Amino acid sequence: MDTVLSFLDSISWWLWIIIGLILIAIRDVIQKNHTVSHNFPILGHVRYLLESIGPEMRQYFVANNREELPFNRIERGWIYASAKQENNYEGFGTNRDIYAHQHIFINNAMMSYQIGKNHPNNTDTSFVPCAKVMGLHNKRRKPFRPASAINVSAMSFGSLSARAVASLNKGVQMAGAYHNTGEGGLSPYHSNGGDVIFHFGTGYFGVRTDNGGFSMDKLVKLIEDNPFVKAIEVKLSQGAKPGKGGVLPGAKITSEIAGIRGVEIGKDVLSPPNHTAFSNVPEMVAFIEQIAEATGLPVGIKAAIGKLEQWEELADIMVKTSKGPDFITVDGGEGGTGAAPPSFADHVSLPWVYGFTDLYKLFQSKGLSERIVFIGSGKLGFPAKAAMAFAMGADCINVAREAMLSIGCIQAQVCHTNTCPSGVATQSKWLQRGIDVPIKSERLAQYFKTFRKELIEITHAAGYEHPAQFKMSDIEVNVDDHNLSKELDKTYNYEKTPVQFTSMEHLKNCEYLGGKDYMEKSSKIYTSVLKK
Repeated sequence: MDTVLSFLDSISWWLWIIIGLILIAIRDVIQKNHTVSHNFPILGHVRYLLESIGPEMRQYFVANNREELPFNRIERGWIYASAKQENNYEGFGTNRDIYAHQHIFINNAMMSYQIGKNHPNNTDTSFVPCAKVMGLHNKRRKPFRPASAINVSAMSFGSLSARAVASLNKGVQMAGAYHNTGEGGLSPYHSNGGDVIFHFGTGYFGVRTDNGGFSMDKLVKLIEDNPFVKAIEVKLSQGAKPGKGGVLPGAKITSEIAGIRGVEIGKDVLSPPNHTAFSNVPEMVAFIEQIAEATGLPVGIKAAIGKLEQWEELADIMVKTSKGPDFITVDGGEGGTGAAPPSFADHVSLPWVYGFTDLYKLFQSKGLSERIVFIGSGKLGFPAKAAMAFAMGADCINVAREAMLSIGCIQAQVCHTNTCPSGVATQSKWLQRGIDVPIKSERLAQYFKTFRKELIEITHAAGYEHPAQFKMSDIEVNVDDHNLSKELDKTYNYEKTPVQFTSMEHLKNCEYLGGKDYMEKSSKIYTSVLKK
């Protein structure tokens, strides 16, 4: 009898445990704050538990907080905390080796820049528009000054999920930034109020003829139907795999994606390595001018940098004809959201800092640096790195993986497998459901606002009003053990061309500034986020 009672008692305990697990699973599925717990009820808690003891595990068994790649724990933690409006400070001094190769030092002024009573940063501490105007020099009919110097880089719908794209677009609307579509075409999820740069590559997705060529008629109609598209970017190459076409696995291609891209459902989509609309530099310049004339918008190009011969040919044509791209996005060879063979990701094209240096010096030597808006893209989504990029001549920063992290990416590095556990880079309906668009869009916006706020604070500490005023000599970088640091101008052997900057107040009132209702909306949204 005692044995039977003991057995029944043990069953009741197991029953209570099972009921408890079921309740936890239901709660996980219903809640919206944690994507991984939603997508993997109960099991997701194991991930958070391991993450909570991660520093201790790495400290004793694996790696320290700054050894992981592509983004270490300190970097990811800063983005997560910034996006969630949590404490992103560090205590007890830096744990970074400040004598390490390529460590960045920003030379602060004895007295920081003092903003006046009516300064825009008094009402919006994150107000940092671009100091240059896209398309002004080439007299495009619709010039565009980005309302934010920090923006979302090219990431396609198809590579990213619908909810991820919607979160990014709503987030940039809140932050007054722009959203680059990536080469997957303009989707409904790019239409949530944010300024958009329409980007296409060799596959011409969204503006594609039946035989896979480029259609000017479709591009013109797309621009006419979507006035929030402010500029057009032609991709020549990307940092992850320059010279190699993109691949979207058939498993990721739904009927919706197929319709937007103009491709077949369920069949791998291979973008060729070269454009069919042009085959050389003069033809490319003519192509750019045709698009600008037909749409009225600024037109730019994006590329990873290696050999410079064709770039010099482009510069010479621009000098001779006063025609050519209005902006150039320089992508770093560090790789990005696109999957690539290790041989490409590790070795083909230059890292951003070297590639940008070579390209900027070339265009500067031809007297072209003032008329081009230079955009930097390549792990620059942190205030100190952005300050360095501005000092080198960048006018805007595009962030991709950092933006993904802000909306829930956990750096699982399975973007190309359609099994992304956070729902960011997958077309799985179940995994996507973990992304709550209102919450994630607010986090993207808050990451941008925190990023810009800290960038402005660094700028003021250096004695300037706007990051465009940074000089090469304001930043030092460790170069070797004998001569521990050099200013950027001595390290990379050039001095950037001064940007024509009047004041933040002038930029706020500029007729070309995108996101005109940004200040009012930003204030309301920021207040609502704080209340939550």
